[in-house]
Amino acid sequence: MSEVVITAESRNDFGKGAARKIRREHKVPVVLYGHGTEPQHLSLPGHELLLALRTPNVLIRLQGAVSELALPKGVQRDPLKGFLEHVDLLLVKRGEKVTVEIPVTTTGEVADGILDQQLVSVSVEAEATHIPTGVEVDVEGLEIGAQVTAGDLKLPKGTTLVADPETLVLHVTAAPTAEPEPEAAEGEAAESAEGEQAAEAAE
Repeated sequence: MSEVVITAESRNDFGKGAARKIRREHKVPVVLYGHGTEPQHLSLPGHELLLALRTPNVLIRLQGAVSELALPKGVQRDPLKGFLEHVDLLLVKRGEKVTVEIPVTTTGEVADGILDQQLVSVSVEAEATHIPTGVEVDVEGLEIGAQVTAGDLKLPKGTTLVADPETLVLHVTAAPTAEPEPEAAEGEAAESAEGEQAAEAAE
């Protein structure tokens, strides 16, 4: 489980104008909430926060204005430029169980057919400071018709499945057979008919 230390500053100005000013200073407006406490309005260094958020379910240890552990729960980015506009952080405690989404990845190659992955992440419950980075599925040698459900996933110790165990994660399907497109088939039929008529006329 990744843990990143980031220095937080308190902020008392709100609204779009105040948020733009914070971003011009290369910082990101943040709200820290949870455990029935009043939401705390903070600003975090933009570059450090952006790097931290590259890791799924990164645990952020805030210092400075507050000294808390938090998980990202809402990230807003500029739709065009991609920079961080706002982040919601959920206050967590060591030993506390939290529900998160972890990525599902595959290793190996199927024996035949095509691997169709339906689920790229799965909902689990884990201790806040021991959230797995993801879960791997070994597909080596799987044949057509094989499937893996959420209940088949081998989760790390201390992690429990929250998603429906019957949810399909992936399956192996047969490769599609090449069929002539309807227009092409009609064109071929027309050419064949014209050829037959020309042969009859020649006779």
